[in-house]
Amino acid sequence: MHKVVLFVEDTGHRLFIEALMNRMIRLYNVEIEYKFEAAVGGHGAVITGLKQYIRDMRRDKKGVPNLLIVAIDGNCKGFSGKKQEIDNAVKGFNNELICAIPDPHIERWLLLDSAAFKKVLGKGCSAPMQKCERDLYKRLLLEAVRNAGIDPYLGGVEYTEAIVNAMNLDYLERIGDSLSRFLKELRQKFQEWEREQQRGGQQVREQEAAYDAPSVVAELPTDIPPT
Repeated sequence: MHKVVLFVEDTGHRLFIEALMNRMIRLYNVEIEYKFEAAVGGHGAVITGLKQYIRDMRRDKKGVPNLLIVAIDGNCKGFSGKKQEIDNAVKGFNNELICAIPDPHIERWLLLDSAAFKKVLGKGCSAPMQKCERDLYKRLLLEAVRNAGIDPYLGGVEYTEAIVNAMNLDYLERIGDSLSRFLKELRQKFQEWEREQQRGGQQVREQEAAYDAPSVVAELPTDIPPT
């Protein structure tokens, strides 16, 4: 079974990544075990916790995951800068790393598929422009939910799982957004695991077939004349 560890910046990231992971598990029917090592605390706490996790992992040599996923907001600093920050924090981790870096903030990802938004909330949302104004996408998400006639008690993030499940992943992979990059990398990994699982299942079936095959026992002829 493949093991995945996730470090996320806040509750919004956790809700989105967890919903997407569960959808991928259903889609590709692979057996994985995932857990969140850091769920809240902001960007600084995630990087600090990530460094400590890598130190503990290298010391104990136990529980090394097959895949590490780190999710932090881009905050208009671009993918490369944030990716470098994460790479510096995980030095010594030699397995696969995938970075989820919403640019600028996670709430924007929830507004990228208007059809999915409409399916969940009854009314679509406008495709958001990419701007760096602080808390802009929190406000846009809240306004979009209210425009659908709903007064959200968590600003709209409580609909994250339903929106993610309704998303057109093929479309979102093609739009060239920060979500596109994350989706491509995550789907490629799940497809790889799916192929491995299929090959393993085929090997098991071949071994079972060989075990169940009737053995051939040579019988001595009964009509040999006496010497």
